[in-house]
Amino acid sequence: MENGTTTSRRTWNFKENEKLVSVSDLTVRSVLNKLKCCIDPADTRPVIPLGHGDPSAFPCFRTTPIAEDAVSDAVRSAKFNCYSSTVGILPARRAVAEYLSQDLPYKLSPDDIYLTSGCGQGIEIVLNALARPNANILLPTPGFPYYEAWGGFTQMEMRHFNLLPEKEWEVDLNAVEFLADENTVAMVIINPGNPCGNVYSEQHLKKVAEMARKLGILVISDEVYAHLAFGSKPFVPMGIFGSIAPVITLGSISKRWIVPGWRLGWLVTNDPNGILKEHGVIDSIMGYLNISSDPATFIQGAIPQILQETKDDFFSKIVYMLREDADICYERIKDIPCITCPSKPQGSMFVMVQLHLNLLEDIEDDLDFCAKLAREESMIILPGVAVGLKNWLRITFACEPSYLEDGFQRLNAFYQRHAKKQ
Repeated sequence: MENGTTTSRRTWNFKENEKLVSVSDLTVRSVLNKLKCCIDPADTRPVIPLGHGDPSAFPCFRTTPIAEDAVSDAVRSAKFNCYSSTVGILPARRAVAEYLSQDLPYKLSPDDIYLTSGCGQGIEIVLNALARPNANILLPTPGFPYYEAWGGFTQMEMRHFNLLPEKEWEVDLNAVEFLADENTVAMVIINPGNPCGNVYSEQHLKKVAEMARKLGILVISDEVYAHLAFGSKPFVPMGIFGSIAPVITLGSISKRWIVPGWRLGWLVTNDPNGILKEHGVIDSIMGYLNISSDPATFIQGAIPQILQETKDDFFSKIVYMLREDADICYERIKDIPCITCPSKPQGSMFVMVQLHLNLLEDIEDDLDFCAKLAREESMIILPGVAVGLKNWLRITFACEPSYLEDGFQRLNAFYQRHAKKQ
């Protein structure tokens, strides 16, 4: 009847976007949200958050006052209440170009810099810019699932090459060559590594560039953890090999400055030979930027001061704390028989460990392990399946050392409770 309850069900013409629902299940955020729902609300202990790379909640990882003052100054100046230009405001792009050029054999121009809302939007932009019918992209396993999500959403075919744990997670270049064909557009590397905590040598990166040139593809180098290297190998930007093969570098202030919530990143074309422009990739990037949102203008306004005035002692302190946390994590892993670590982390904020189900009872797989760990011990660890490696675990070590120690005590107690009886 009119204006009341009808006796027959009305048919509506809208429904969910199945593709969006399915690809969002691949993200770290989605998996961690599900694990958080497993936590027992009756457990009064603090949650041990070893599932994601955001230590900003811990006082020892607070960002530098120089960055905080830069944002405050930008807001109070009233000069940055406006819309940004499509690519980002010129002073910020110039500052990023100067900052990144310090580590390169050539000088970047502001025209090589595109400011983004964090590195995540950089991934979104580059994958949409490269998507075309029948195109495929080569992704690392294990890797960062945001590439999987956006690759699936753009309907680009995703092919996977392994990272080799016995070689400190180097790229399996033989697999890259085997997987590529005439429709392959790019390969992705993440350096320093998420989720593996590895750092690639200059020699290995040169081999990656030479393989990309041989295959006629570009390299997408995710360097969001740039300079967070504390092992025997220094961080080397992939862009130093931009003259061998074109490189699109993704980065941000999120990790080095410990401000992931500020959402300021960059997409950089390391391409001194102009190959990307010649093949229309720059036009595609600009086209996508014209229909997407910009990072907040006042954060852009703060960028010159942040990049130019942050002192080296702040960076050194962050790297020192990460090294200390990584050492604690690596040593405590040895005390828990059901997990093993193939190589000590040398960068970023993570380590991958293999889960040995044969030593456990009532644990089906890595996801079941993490769900029960959350429920029984109020501790969050990311299951390896979320980063493409089933029955492994990604452990974040970037936190207060006391949380790490407490976390591994809980992890050991969980193992003792579920250990297979001899």
